[in-house]
Amino acid sequence: MTPEPHKILLVDDDAAVREALTQTLELNDLTPVPCGSFIEAKDHIARDFEGVILSDIRMPGRDGFHLLRHTHGLDPDLPVILLTGEGDIPMAVEAMAQGAFDFLEKPCAPDDLLPVLHRALQTRALVMENRRLKHQLETGDPAARMLFGTSQLAEGLRARVRAVARAGAEVLVTGPPGAGVSKVAEVIHLITPNASGPFVKRPAASLDVAALNDSLAAAQTGSLFLDEIAALPDAAQYSLLERLEAGGTARVIAGTTSDLAAAAQEGRFNAELYYRLDVMPVRIPALSERPEDIPVLFRHYVAQAAEQAGLPTPEIPPEHLSNLMAQDWPGNARSLMSAAMRFTLGMPEETQGAAELGLAEQMARVERSLLAAALGRQNGRAAQAAKALKLPRKTFYDKLARYGLKPEDFKRG
Repeated sequence: MTPEPHKILLVDDDAAVREALTQTLELNDLTPVPCGSFIEAKDHIARDFEGVILSDIRMPGRDGFHLLRHTHGLDPDLPVILLTGEGDIPMAVEAMAQGAFDFLEKPCAPDDLLPVLHRALQTRALVMENRRLKHQLETGDPAARMLFGTSQLAEGLRARVRAVARAGAEVLVTGPPGAGVSKVAEVIHLITPNASGPFVKRPAASLDVAALNDSLAAAQTGSLFLDEIAALPDAAQYSLLERLEAGGTARVIAGTTSDLAAAAQEGRFNAELYYRLDVMPVRIPALSERPEDIPVLFRHYVAQAAEQAGLPTPEIPPEHLSNLMAQDWPGNARSLMSAAMRFTLGMPEETQGAAELGLAEQMARVERSLLAAALGRQNGRAAQAAKALKLPRKTFYDKLARYGLKPEDFKRG
């Protein structure tokens, strides 16, 4: 199913209001699905609904509160924005307490409505993307579970890995520094028919002929990954070529971040061994070649870092992702992973002297970032942020004062 990230399920019993809102949405490149009642709308509400809901509260029969409860019974992460013409503050409080994404008064000007809708759509898009990734992790093959990205280059990498894994011959995995050569080699092993055998990893530079033979024996029913094959000593290169030509050995997966073809041409690497390994090459594209994969990878690394640190996964502002995509990332996935860890811990991208900070100051930075993130997620609503962090309201306000945080500074739209 093709996602419709700008889809708005619009529910209002007043035909004139519904028509006016529909026109406003269409003029702003949104896709309204107008409905005159809960009964008409309910068939559109499902866990796979890619958009968000904008509903009047006061409607005959099933009102907006009923729609909200029904929606969250199916999917608590589906944003519902409620509208009322009553100007009823207790009703607004009740709506937020029941989990409404936001609450707006009618008549609602486009300048008030559109920022809330766009924020809700961004939230929904992130939820749906995370669900798709989780489904991929749970149901996909190792290439789908371990090699992330939605670009054509990422799809091509997964397809190539699957193809060479089935072939059963030696493989040469190349890529820029930090691109994950070792990880791709492991995925190839996991897809091969001998995946139940051992996956033995060895740094090629440390292997003499005897150590190479021992490594091949250890990987006999599985795969031997030789990391940075260009550094394999000359004698071991000749021995490996002989073993491969004789057959009957473990499957060899070689990896390198250097130009092995140039090394073979210049006599710095055994040319016959190079051509033997290069029959099944796999090239990992650099992040600079596929910037559209950076948000997917960064979100995955942030979630991973948060789990490792025992922290809630922080919200990632769209502008932060845009800044990441604008960078070249010469260190590729490895440096992006480090950036994700710093982001998760609330540390600025460029912090001089961070290593000299004491534990108390580092923890204070983390605490401040968590408070700020909670206020951002709740659009500056301090009571809701305190509840989300499971803090008593007084404690929460004391911490805000300590770090100079003001809830009003986090209000958007």
